[in-house]
Amino acid sequence: MAETQKARSADGASAGFVNTPLRQRLKEALLRRILGGHYDPGERLVELRIAEEFGTSQGPVREALRELEATGLVTNLPRRGTYVAEVMGEGLREIYTVRGALEEQATRIATKRGACDLDQLQREVDLMRAAAEKGDTQGVVDHSVAFHRAIMAAAKNRLLLNIWQSLQIETRTTITLLTDGLDLVEIADSHQPIVDAIASGDAETAARVAREHQDWFERLPVPLRLAGVGRAP
Repeated sequence: MAETQKARSADGASAGFVNTPLRQRLKEALLRRILGGHYDPGERLVELRIAEEFGTSQGPVREALRELEATGLVTNLPRRGTYVAEVMGEGLREIYTVRGALEEQATRIATKRGACDLDQLQREVDLMRAAAEKGDTQGVVDHSVAFHRAIMAAAKNRLLLNIWQSLQIETRTTITLLTDGLDLVEIADSHQPIVDAIASGDAETAARVAREHQDWFERLPVPLRLAGVGRAP
């Protein structure tokens, strides 16, 4: 597909790029451009122009921009359009702080109850590693999100799960994994200690390991450029 090849060559998307939905491919391409400085803060993102560039309709572009807006990477102004916002690295760190607390508690609850499906968790880790070995960033994201969502759901606490989901986990995980120099296989393997700790039945150990997993991501170099405040002209 010509549009896919153009996106892959222009924006350095992962090997699994072609296997993901169009909306997802566009979102990843736009993420790479925003984080890589292709667009300036305050620059307007014109749906029609982007659609023409990628050889698609405006619908998938609009969906991708809407998802990016939920993360604060772009801002939509009624009747004026969508603009690149200021990209605040500290905000991403704060997400991992909150996420760590949520996942620590959910892991503690789920382990005490023996509620986690260990086969499912191990399967997600194995699929994550397979994707990492192929350089499939989106595959790593998908299986990482599925892994952590399974633990959150196993706690059977709707408030915990709803707050966790409100953090835009998939898109923010994608942002993190676009950091230059990250070893995707190491990222995938970092989930194995969580499975092992949950399998041990020691709820406090499992909770600590889950929190430390998010703490590690919080300490990563922030992949976002800190530019001037993006304002619509």
